[in-house]
Amino acid sequence: MSVFLWKAGGLKTNNYHGGHSMGTDIIMPSDQECLQCGRCCEKWGWGQKGVIEDLIPWLKERRLDILQHVSVTFPDGKRCRGNDIAAEDLSVPVRIDYWVDTDGKRLSCCPFFYRAEDGKVFCKIHTTKPKICIGFTPWNEGIRDYALNCPACRNSAP
Repeated sequence: MSVFLWKAGGLKTNNYHGGHSMGTDIIMPSDQECLQCGRCCEKWGWGQKGVIEDLIPWLKERRLDILQHVSVTFPDGKRCRGNDIAAEDLSVPVRIDYWVDTDGKRLSCCPFFYRAEDGKVFCKIHTTKPKICIGFTPWNEGIRDYALNCPACRNSAP
């Protein structure tokens, strides 16, 4: 399990990584600093549509911890969890949903959301989280009403 600390200018890791590779990509603009309050994950971190590009590395890396929370629907209406598919199946899915429980029912929160004792929030799969999460930008004009409630966002886009 990877846990990352957000700091201005990029990501810094703590020592709690469970053996997975650590990333050092700069996610936020240098004038934005995530306060790790978790509001974005609480509001947007569940009920998202998935993409095949997320599943490919999870399948290659045998990330069953992630795939068990993915639902895949095929053209014939058949549904299965991500840990029950192979890479060859990815050419035909109609719909990919994040996040489901082990019975395939939608979860009301992201299963990888972790709030530490100090109140800061971490993503347990940060180094391989879905594109929808990577691309989330609370300062984006399209979600301006939300951005103004984000304690890390400024009154203008970066």
